[in-house]
Amino acid sequence: MNPILVVALICASSVQVPDCSRETALDVIIGPANTLQECLIQGPVLAASAGPADANTYVKTRCERRR
Repeated sequence: MNPILVVALICASSVQVPDCSRETALDVIIGPANTLQECLIQGPVLAASAGPADANTYVKTRCERRR
């Protein structure tokens, strides 16, 4: 099991970036990563797979430890 998760949060543009979380996101995309470095590389790839953001949304990526 991978110890780190790559998380892409698709948030409404009306939500401030610090407030964009799993709870406030319109959609959440999760992928595995073995190391923090891999997560940092995979984050933009996962965000790109979410499709192009429009004027009403943006994508925020994060690395989280698996619980």
